[in-house]
Amino acid sequence: MTNTSFQNFIFRFCTSLLIITTLSHSGRGLSSEEHAPLFIFGDSIYDAGNNNYINTSYRANFRPYGETFFKNPTGRFSDGRLISDFIAEYAKLPIIPPYLQPGNQQFTYGANFASAGAGALVETFHGLVIDLNSQLSNFERVHESLRKNLGDEEANTLISRAVYLFSVGGNDYSYIFGTNSSIQHPHREFVGTVLGNITAAIKEVYNKGGRKFGFLNLDPLGCIPYSRALERKQKDGCFEEITPYVELHNEELPKLLQKLETELKGFRYSLSNYNEFLSDRINNPSKHGFKEGKVACCGSGPYRGTFSCGGQRGTKEYDLCPNASEYVFFDSGHPTEGVNQQFATLFWSGTPNFTAPYNLKALFESPIGF
Repeated sequence: MTNTSFQNFIFRFCTSLLIITTLSHSGRGLSSEEHAPLFIFGDSIYDAGNNNYINTSYRANFRPYGETFFKNPTGRFSDGRLISDFIAEYAKLPIIPPYLQPGNQQFTYGANFASAGAGALVETFHGLVIDLNSQLSNFERVHESLRKNLGDEEANTLISRAVYLFSVGGNDYSYIFGTNSSIQHPHREFVGTVLGNITAAIKEVYNKGGRKFGFLNLDPLGCIPYSRALERKQKDGCFEEITPYVELHNEELPKLLQKLETELKGFRYSLSNYNEFLSDRINNPSKHGFKEGKVACCGSGPYRGTFSCGGQRGTKEYDLCPNASEYVFFDSGHPTEGVNQQFATLFWSGTPNFTAPYNLKALFESPIGF
């Protein structure tokens, strides 16, 4: 018991030092006229450690997570930094800490509300995650805090200048297969429900003053190591049952955003092709500087697809590769830092065939109402 308490103390101490360092590197808090903040919503692609502070097994606050950059686990599902960490760096912001991090009251740079396992639907992993609707409630609390500390005018300016990143939807589709309930959900109807909730979330942020948004389409969920381990009918096969949901979601998302652009005055967005990006690295890793695209660095079973990295989710035994930088996936469902950096670079300054109609750099640099 004493040893566990000491380890928890060390974890909190190290993460606090990280946040203090990143917040203090600019000396003082910038006014809303000097920078565009970053607000982050979604799932494990963006979760910087919010799940550390809720009662859930969906955590990554133990080794070997975090070994590459932070040298300690932070709650990020990677060996190092996430896409959102790199975006913050490119925008000349400090690393945005998790909203639930104790003592985190510095919101002029933005806030990270993402929760591993979260979906657009409340029922997705209900009780184990911070769903999208709850993340929006936390955003409302931050908005009120900014108004109290900065005054209405400056807080509203900051909210309008900010960029809002979303990564959500994939867990909603994974969840229905994990609970054997997919037969109850015709894919067109279910995808429509998921996208409807995402639309409501966008409009809620818009109604608070948000105007600039960044989105990923869904990754190839059927071909990540976890899904490959489920599909043993053919060598190197993917779990194709989930593919119609992913394809329809990715087909309808750009239509949805285009429609919102015509309906909401000043609404601007960046939509990146995460699916094509990751599929290319899964199938052609050497073309992008990796040696292995289908087997995870950390895990167990076929493709190391069993979600056992770190040995704290029921399965104690797991394998760990000697060099995560050679792998596309760090664990059974999440990319390595190297992949995250490559994607963030394209998301930040990529061409229209990858990121459309704007890249994130254009959104961050644009004035309100451009």
